[in-house]
Amino acid sequence: MRLIAFAAGLTGAALLATSAFAADATGVIKSMDVAKDTVTLSDGSMYTAPSTVKLNQFKVGEKVKISYQHENNKMEATSITPAT
Repeated sequence: MRLIAFAAGLTGAALLATSAFAADATGVIKSMDVAKDTVTLSDGSMYTAPSTVKLNQFKVGEKVKISYQHENNKMEATSITPAT
């Protein structure tokens, strides 16, 4: 019985360690690389944008809200919108 509980605990921990979590970030765009689909905010955090987000509609210095998932040590943006 203990072995089953231990194995279930390890499986649960492994799933948590590899799963993505969603979050939001708000900040000012420090730089963008349209060719690589990346946005870097003034705090240094870098996000990869999906092809559905047209980065050329944003400009450096603009305040944005980025919804993203942290997956495989990367922050994958799901949406980028102007922030107020």
